Amino acid sequence: MADSFALVVGLARLSGRGKRPTDVALFLFGEGLPVPEPTVRAAFHTAVDTVRLPGGAESGQDVEGQLDAVASYIGHGGRAAVMVPTRARRMDEQIAAFCQSAGISWPPAELTQWDENPASERMTPQGAALFAADALLTGSAPLPQIGALLRGMTPGLEVNPIASLLETTMRDVPDSPVLGPDDSLAMLTGDVRHILHELAGTASQEDLGAAWRAARDVRTWALDLCTRVEAELAARAPGDATMEWWISRQLPAGISLLEELRTRQEKAAGTALSALVLLLQREQFAEIDRLQPGCQWDLAQTPGVLPPPVRTFLLPSGASASL
Repeated sequence: MADSFALVVGLARLSGRGKRPTDVALFLFGEGLPVPEPTVRAAFHTAVDTVRLPGGAESGQDVEGQLDAVASYIGHGGRAAVMVPTRARRMDEQIAAFCQSAGISWPPAELTQWDENPASERMTPQGAALFAADALLTGSAPLPQIGALLRGMTPGLEVNPIASLLETTMRDVPDSPVLGPDDSLAMLTGDVRHILHELAGTASQEDLGAAWRAARDVRTWALDLCTRVEAELAARAPGDATMEWWISRQLPAGISLLEELRTRQEKAAGTALSALVLLLQREQFAEIDRLQPGCQWDLAQTPGVLPPPVRTFLLPSGASASL
C-alpha cells in the first residue's frame, strides 16, 4: 500500500503538460517505485527507438546505402559531431594556460615515449559522425579508429599513449580470440539498436534498475567534477579535481565526461540508453573474460580508465576479488 501511494504521489509530481508518459515511467522506475514491468520495458524500447541516423538514412537501405546518406548529409553542411563541448574546451585551455604560466612542461618526456604514433590521424568531427553511424549499424569499431577518435577528442594533447595502445593492439596480440580481422572487438554483429532492443526485453528488472542508477551516477560524477574543477581554476589553485579531470580527459573515462557535457539537462531516454549500453558493456566484458582468461581487470580501477561509478558495475563476476 505504501509503495502504491508513493507511485501515485510520484505520478502527480512528474506528470504534466509536455511530459511524455514513457519519460515519467522511467524516472519513477529509477526512483525504485513499483512501475509495472511491461510499462518499464516498453519505455526502454521507446528510448532505443529515439536513436536516428542523420540524412534520411532510415528508409530501409542496406548498411552501405545508409552510410552514404549520412556522408552526403555531412558533406552538404549537415551537423557533424561535437568533439569537445565548449565547457570542456574552456577548462582544457585554462589548465594548459596555468601549466604554461607555472613553467610546467606538458606532456612530460616519460609520457611522450609511450606514444608510438604521435603524428597519427586525428579524427575530425565529420569523421566522428560517420564513425558513430558505422559502429551503430555494424556493431563494429576497429581499434585504430577508436585511437583516432581519442586523439580528435584531445586536440590540445600532442601525444596520447592510450590511443597509441589501441592502434598497436593487433600487433601486440595478433592471435587474440576477441579481435576480428579488421582489428575490432569481434563481439557484436549487426545494428546495435536491435541488440539493445533485445536487451531491454530480456534483462531482469533488477539489472535494468542497477544500470539506470549507474548511468545517473556517471552524470552526477561528471557534472560535479566539472563544477569542482571550475572552482579550483577560478581560485587559481588547481587541486585534486583538476588532476582527476586532466587524467580522465586523456583516458577512456574522458569519453563519458564529454558525453555528459553535450546534454545540458538529463533526458529520460538518454539515461535509459546509457543504462542499456552499460548492460551491453558488462555482457561483453564477461564474454571477453570467458574467451581470454587472465585479463587484467584490476586496470579498471586505474584513475581515468573508467568513470568511478561504473568500475564495479562493469567488472566480470568475481573479478573484483582480485583487486
